[in-house]
Amino acid sequence: MAVVASMVGAATLFCLTAICIAVPQQMNDEMRSYGANLIVTPIETDGHKTGIDDAMVDHTTEMVRAHGTARYATYRYENVRVNAAPYVMAGVDAAQVRDLNHHWSVDGDWPSNGSVLIGRDVADALGADIGSSITIGYRSSDNSASSSSSSSSSSSSASSSDNAQAQSGSSAPSAPSESGHVSSDIMETKGTDFRVAGIVDTGGNEDSIIYATLNDMQKLTGTKRGADVIEYSASATGDDLTKTVTSINDMTSMHVKAQQVTKITSSDTRIITMLQTLFWIVSLVVLVLTLVGVSTTISSIVSQRGYEIGLRKALGASSRSIGLEFYVESAFYGLIGGLIGTAAGYGLAYVLTTVVFGRTLSLNWPLAIGSVVFSALIAVLASIPPVHRANRIDPAVVLREE
Repeated sequence: MAVVASMVGAATLFCLTAICIAVPQQMNDEMRSYGANLIVTPIETDGHKTGIDDAMVDHTTEMVRAHGTARYATYRYENVRVNAAPYVMAGVDAAQVRDLNHHWSVDGDWPSNGSVLIGRDVADALGADIGSSITIGYRSSDNSASSSSSSSSSSSSASSSDNAQAQSGSSAPSAPSESGHVSSDIMETKGTDFRVAGIVDTGGNEDSIIYATLNDMQKLTGTKRGADVIEYSASATGDDLTKTVTSINDMTSMHVKAQQVTKITSSDTRIITMLQTLFWIVSLVVLVLTLVGVSTTISSIVSQRGYEIGLRKALGASSRSIGLEFYVESAFYGLIGGLIGTAAGYGLAYVLTTVVFGRTLSLNWPLAIGSVVFSALIAVLASIPPVHRANRIDPAVVLREE
C-alpha cells in the first residue's frame, strides 16, 4: 500500500509538473502566432516621413533577440486611392508577415510583384475577387506633412493595423464644393493596375488594408524609404520584455520608440498564470494525500510489529536503530513507487500534451530523477509520526500481553 500511494503521488506530481513546465512555454509560442507583442515605430524629428532604415531594423532586432528568440515583420504605410476612394496600402515582405501572423486566414496567395493581398472589407467595398484587377493611384498630396504627423501619432497604437486605420482617417476625400459638385480631382482614377492575388480575413483592422510587396510600393510611390512599424513576436515575457522595451527607448540616438502590445502580453501572462496556479493547487492536494496514504500504511506496519519492536527493545535495541530501520524501509517503498509512478506520469503527461495541447513532450531527466528522490523523501517524512509511536512502545507492556 505504501508503494501504491507513492506511485500514485509520483505519477500525478510528475505529470502535473512536467505539464506546468512545458505547456506555458508552448502556450507562449502559440500566443506568439496570434500577432506581435512588441512594436517599434520611428520618432520623426524633421517633420518628414523617413521611417526606419534597414540598418536600424537590424540593430533593434539584435536588441530584441538578446532576451530570447523573435520573429519580426516591417510595414511601410502609404495613403492611396482606388476608384477615387481612400485606402491604406502596406508595403511588406510577404514571408515575414506570413511567419509572424499564423492566425491570418488568407484565401488565395500572398502578394508578389504585380499583385496585392486585400483585406475582406476592401474586397467587399470594391466588389473584387481573386484574380480581379484593381487600379491603385498614389498622390503625394495624400501623404503630406499633416498626414505624416497623424500617422506618427497613431503609430503608438497597440498594433500596426490600428496604426493603418488611424492613417486612413487622416486621408478622407475632400468634401463637395458649395455648388454641390464633387471635385474632379477626387474623381481621378489614374494609377497602376494590380491583380488581386488573395483576400485576407482576420475580423480586425487588417481587413481594411491593401498589402503589396516593398518593390511594388517603391515603384508606385517613386520613393524608397524605411519602415513605419516593426512588429516583433518575441519569446521574452514579463520583466524580460519590459527590459527590452526600456533598453530600446533609452537609446535616444536610435530615433525609434518601442512599446508592448498590451492586449497580447496581458492575455498571455494571465492565461499562463491561471494555468500554473491550477496545477500547483492540484499538486499540493495530491502531495497531502500521498503523505496521508504513506503515513497510514506505515502506522499499520508499526501496529502489526508491536510485539517484534517490544522484543527487540527488551533485548537491548535502541530507539534510533528501530527508527532507522523504518525510515530505510519507507524510503525503499517510496523509491519503488517513485520509479513506477514517474514512468506512468511521463506517459500520462505525453498523452495529455499530445491530445489536449497538440504538442510533443520530451522526457525531462532532471525532473524524472528529482521525482524519484522526492518520492523517497516524502515516504520518509510520512513515516516520522509512526516511528515516534514505535519508539514509545513499552517492552514490558507488549510482552506481558503476549
